[in-house]
Amino acid sequence: MTVLTIELLLDDRLESAVRDLWESLHAAGLRSLATHRHPTNRPHITLVTTGSLDDLPGLDLPLPVTLGPVHLLGRALVRPAESPELRLLHALVWRSAGSINPLYEPSAWVPHVSLALNLPVPQRSDALALLAGLPPLSGHCVAARSYDTEARTVHEL
Repeated sequence: MTVLTIELLLDDRLESAVRDLWESLHAAGLRSLATHRHPTNRPHITLVTTGSLDDLPGLDLPLPVTLGPVHLLGRALVRPAESPELRLLHALVWRSAGSINPLYEPSAWVPHVSLALNLPVPQRSDALALLAGLPPLSGHCVAARSYDTEARTVHEL
């Protein structure tokens, strides 16, 4: 079964700030998305995973978003992403396109931008210490895309 994501892309300033964090982690010898070299790898917020884009509503962009303090989300190191507009768009996409993953249900969804995935336990405290105290960073989600997990391709929405 094909799994498609619906993702929001960040403005240049936010994307650059996230990439800088990826590089800081990597420079410190810690796991980071800086080493993920697939051409589709870029900072984003995943709204849902779905099997079809047929019922996808129009996405009204840009929309404001604020990235919060770095923390662990399971085994991932993330910056949470929040705004009332982001929550409203997510709920609309969820109702229209649905999701094949219950973690994207509005009551369970934790919007975020990933900095590192599968962060090894011995690196967690160092990564959190390295990125502690970052102030909130506001900007916008400016574009949307879908990633096809089977074909490993993206297309703009």
